Amino acid sequence: MRRLVIWIAAVAVVVLLAGVGGYGYYLTYSPDRTRFPVRGIDVSRHQGTIDWARVAADDVTFAIIKASEGGDFVDTEYAKNVAGARAVGVTVGAYHFFTLCRPGAEQAANFLAQIDDPASMLPPVVDLEYTGNCDARPDSATLRAELEAFLAPVEAAFGRQAILYMIYDFYDDHSAGLPKRPLWTRWIAWEPRTSDWLLWQYHNAGRVDGIVGDVDLNVLNGNANLADLMNG
Repeated sequence: MRRLVIWIAAVAVVVLLAGVGGYGYYLTYSPDRTRFPVRGIDVSRHQGTIDWARVAADDVTFAIIKASEGGDFVDTEYAKNVAGARAVGVTVGAYHFFTLCRPGAEQAANFLAQIDDPASMLPPVVDLEYTGNCDARPDSATLRAELEAFLAPVEAAFGRQAILYMIYDFYDDHSAGLPKRPLWTRWIAWEPRTSDWLLWQYHNAGRVDGIVGDVDLNVLNGNANLADLMNG
């Protein structure tokens, strides 16, 4: 009996150490900087008040900032975040959370109403995911029609193609039937399974000086550069 107790205790210690090691790996994960040197964040009102000067000094080159959601929601920190990031030389982009139960044209009008100078920004981003969305689950053909209704006026205003942000489950369900656009993919603490992405969100609980709490961390594909994105 004593040996069994000792064996169970030893196994428990090994499992605990493995868990601690795995959690430590997750917290400190960062892609190879020689391959992915351009670093950025995406933020919304959930990050609260941001000290953009400290952010810029902490190896953040670009920030993609939530502007709007659905047909009428506006992120309350959007204008402040854009002004703060621009003031310290951080390249700025804006994203819209696409609601699956509102017309695409209506959502485009809401997004564009928040954008003051599209020529000075990264390409527009459409956030496509199930988490936090409404209960509607349109088929790919219906989704494509509404997404195209969103993209047409937005891309005309920016003069560039939009970027589609998709978490892997949404990507698996719909990517084959959606308009082909540059991809922003999400693979937390693990390199994406494909190489056809422009942006990679590699952490959802990162730490950046100037932001209290968690923030999403991203890299630009090593084969791309921000200047080309700005110029279309």
